[in-house]
Amino acid sequence: MSTLSLDTLITHNTLLPKPPEYADTDCALVLMGGGARTAYQVGVLKAVGAILAEAARPGSGVPAFPFQWLFGTSAGALNASYLGSIATQGLPALSQLATFWSGLRSERVYRLEAPGWVRANRVVAGLTLARQVRRHRALLDTLPLVDTLHRAIDLQSLEKALNQRLIHVLGVTASSYSSGEHWTFCQTRQDHPIQPWHRPGRRSEFQPITIEHLMASSAIPFLFPAVPLWVDGHKEHFGDGSMRQLSPLSPAIQFGARRILVIGVGQPQRAGMATRVGEEPTAGTIAGHAMASVFHDTLQADVEQTQRVSQTLARLPPGLAAALPYRPVQVLAIQPSFSLDELASKHIRELPAPTRNTLAGLGALDTRRGAAGSAAALASYLLFEPGFVNALIELGEHDAWRRKAELTRFFAASSTVEPGAAVP
Repeated sequence: MSTLSLDTLITHNTLLPKPPEYADTDCALVLMGGGARTAYQVGVLKAVGAILAEAARPGSGVPAFPFQWLFGTSAGALNASYLGSIATQGLPALSQLATFWSGLRSERVYRLEAPGWVRANRVVAGLTLARQVRRHRALLDTLPLVDTLHRAIDLQSLEKALNQRLIHVLGVTASSYSSGEHWTFCQTRQDHPIQPWHRPGRRSEFQPITIEHLMASSAIPFLFPAVPLWVDGHKEHFGDGSMRQLSPLSPAIQFGARRILVIGVGQPQRAGMATRVGEEPTAGTIAGHAMASVFHDTLQADVEQTQRVSQTLARLPPGLAAALPYRPVQVLAIQPSFSLDELASKHIRELPAPTRNTLAGLGALDTRRGAAGSAAALASYLLFEPGFVNALIELGEHDAWRRKAELTRFFAASSTVEPGAAVP
């Protein structure tokens, strides 16, 4: 956890005064994307809820909802929106997210119609997917997810939480296929003081969040169809917000957040899971690499840059540092401590038979030794099944409890930090 980088502060206009309605204890939550992998965030937040409840003063009643800004990308946007819709429940909303995920199944997210014998023939597998693309404009039909989200997310309750000032904003990020720009769609109260922003390659639009926004943000390229949205008075088609996401913390900073908890689904090096050197890559290897490129996690680079800038600021004369208008931002980033590909490899058989057989027929789900890692990498984005979901939630809980002291300090600390000082 450290202060935000100087160039990010300048680039995102955080030199402006903090809106007076914000308290120093207000906190932003940023949830990165990654398909089924984002169940890991559920475990982290479940543990955060337990840690905060444990630290609450006796007799203080149910603690308030701990995040005033909610920003999400891809499936992280689904998590952020669900939390916003139940923010009126206070702290228990964090554990309620796990209840939502426990009821998910792949069949409630996407559908692929294929004969059982498709696995034996690559031509048949290819024709099956070609038919899907003609019918649904993508390899998978996502109408089941539309129905699931309509049932799970109460957008009227989200508006209620905003009007009661339990949260300041819900932001959902998507990428425009039409213009190439990276958009963050924000829903706030009508009298909110922050204005939309426009930076090179990325911008914001203030409008009520709908299920269509969530479908656009989570539309994994090739797998899920693009979604049309209206921006600037015209229609553009959008896909997964993880594409071209170079500054995931930018929206939170634009809204004046001085403390940010960000939960990614990047992973450590896949020890023992990668294809052996010299081997020709399988279709699964290429597909897994493409997915990893779409969901490339830039958080670590932000942290490293932050540390360098913090050290530079710390060497400034105290008088000069005090005169600078820069406002340090506390950032706590949590990411998996264990390879999600390796975790997925134990659950590949849980994929719906039509999906598993079709991908296997194309050679994209080869589980033989040397190719198992690439098969798991692709499967990990599509495995909305209890075995894999529960394993991710357990890993998220483990990682959060392992950093209990750090989380406790983060939520207890004031955002008043000396310029250039690193946040512990």
